[in-house]
Amino acid sequence: MNTRAIVIQGFILLVALIFSIRLFSIQVIDDEYKLAAENNIVQKIVDYPFRGLMYDRFGELMVYNTPVYDLMIVPKEVNLSDSSALIKLLEIDHQTFLTRYQKARKYSPILASKFMEQIPNDFFAKIQDRLVAFDGFYVLPRTVRGYQHDMLSNTLGYVGEINRSQIIRDTSNYYKSGDYIGISGVEKQYEEKLRGKRGLRYKIVNVQGVEKGKFRDGAFDTVSIPGKSIHLTINTELQEYAEKLLKGKVAGLVAIDPRTGEILAMVSTPSYDPALLSGRDLGKNFQKIREDSLTPLFNRPLQAMYPPGSMFKTLQALIAMEEGVVRPREQIYCEGNLIGDLAPIGSYDVVKAITYSSNNYFYKVFKRVIEQGEHDSRFIDSRIGLEKWNGYVDQFGLGRKLGVDIPNEQAGLVPNIQYYDRYIGTNRWAFSNIYSLSIGQGELLVTPLQMANLGAILANKGFYYTPHIVKSVEGEPAVGIRKNSVDIKPEYFGVVLDGMEKVIEEGSGRRAYIPDLPICGKTSTVENPHGMDHSGFMGFAPKDDPQIAIAVYVENAGWGGRAAGSTASLVIEKYIKGEISRPWVEEFVLKGDFLDEKQKKTLKEMNMARLNQ
Repeated sequence: MNTRAIVIQGFILLVALIFSIRLFSIQVIDDEYKLAAENNIVQKIVDYPFRGLMYDRFGELMVYNTPVYDLMIVPKEVNLSDSSALIKLLEIDHQTFLTRYQKARKYSPILASKFMEQIPNDFFAKIQDRLVAFDGFYVLPRTVRGYQHDMLSNTLGYVGEINRSQIIRDTSNYYKSGDYIGISGVEKQYEEKLRGKRGLRYKIVNVQGVEKGKFRDGAFDTVSIPGKSIHLTINTELQEYAEKLLKGKVAGLVAIDPRTGEILAMVSTPSYDPALLSGRDLGKNFQKIREDSLTPLFNRPLQAMYPPGSMFKTLQALIAMEEGVVRPREQIYCEGNLIGDLAPIGSYDVVKAITYSSNNYFYKVFKRVIEQGEHDSRFIDSRIGLEKWNGYVDQFGLGRKLGVDIPNEQAGLVPNIQYYDRYIGTNRWAFSNIYSLSIGQGELLVTPLQMANLGAILANKGFYYTPHIVKSVEGEPAVGIRKNSVDIKPEYFGVVLDGMEKVIEEGSGRRAYIPDLPICGKTSTVENPHGMDHSGFMGFAPKDDPQIAIAVYVENAGWGGRAAGSTASLVIEKYIKGEISRPWVEEFVLKGDFLDEKQKKTLKEMNMARLNQ
């Protein structure tokens, strides 16, 4: 035998040996390949975990799980001669049956897929005993969200079946087709904690579909792990009351415990029943809600951005005193001719200016902050002043996200030197271009959450804790909550708070006055170029032992002291005292007739002008 023949024979033997070893590995050693090879008689059943529950701050259940059932189909095992009986049992038509059967067969003749999903518990109870008679069908238990109360919809969020794009973006590779996932709100933010971990079971069935037991005695089975339960910071009774007050209005409200940063109530109206976005009609209901012109899916406390208006004057006073451009008791005479104003001509100090909301006073004070004479050019001097001012405003959490643990928080807008350079030109703008910022108008935009947080800073005289909606997860305290301080001397806060108290006692916030409950507040009649002004209020109570800070915006409701101020005072009283001592104020808010005769006349004229355009 020559060398060439020996080489060829050796090569053939080597190849045969490699194939033999590989075949032995696949058939005997590697269970994964065995499992794949036997998929035609092995059914994989997913055990979906119970999603974590949600409770309020006192342990009252808010969000729970209610059972539903997915009807699974293995097309190869289905006896089509039984289809008429099954169609009648499931209360569907023949075409629906054929469409679903063909879709399942196209997916795989031998693997299970959904035939009917989220069958309600009451309907399943009627059909379960008769379903066992139909080969190729079995039931997979699931759960959907249920709600104790019709409230807090946008904040809680909802759960839906994961879509293809979400699966592609899933870097953890956890999710599979058919899984549920938090789509919005707390459900989305805390998805990883709430979802739990699904389990898998493998069972053997013969070609007739008869179950023959566990595959490999359950060696590949895994147990599902329930999701973690969450305790929210929400006070259910307060939340229900606040939603009742704002029902039928376009509004946002946030109430915070300034001592902790815990959100006590968060209202966005108009809203929707959270149960509508749970269960088999989710898609249909979502479409209706999304098409609503009043945008109930829009979470106003976090996403709506408004000018702060006169509420911002409290911050302007603090900055001016800290910069040393005005003394707390310094009297500044205001002629009333620099900017539009409802405050009378006369001398004002900080307390009086806040009490009567003097636009001309804050025009002059803001001018002192911006033009401090640090450069001969008024343009460059204004740049220096605005940069200092921006530094203070940023410390108060305006113009940026506060980091609340709910998705889609907006940052608002606080214009800086780059903003004006872009829109006006470098060294081409000065105080005369930006003076409207002095009274919280112009380009300034804030969210109700940011204004409630401003109330918390004022209550604490210089600091706040990160606002948050989750108190604990499975008994573990919320993480990421930190104390944030501002560089303003504590004594300056006392001056501003005195002014805010007088706003309630004798200024524009008199409707919020409660004799035995000292409230510090500031109203805003927020200019709205698209219609009637918005009504705004920010404040806290009690003055010397702050327990609640609050901000309210009611759109197109006119004076801040009417709609927003009245609403805020009722929520404060409900929280502090547990009852309402002023039913006439409650009736005024519930009725919602906020505009006075002058404003109603203005509104009529505006509507006529629109019709004539």
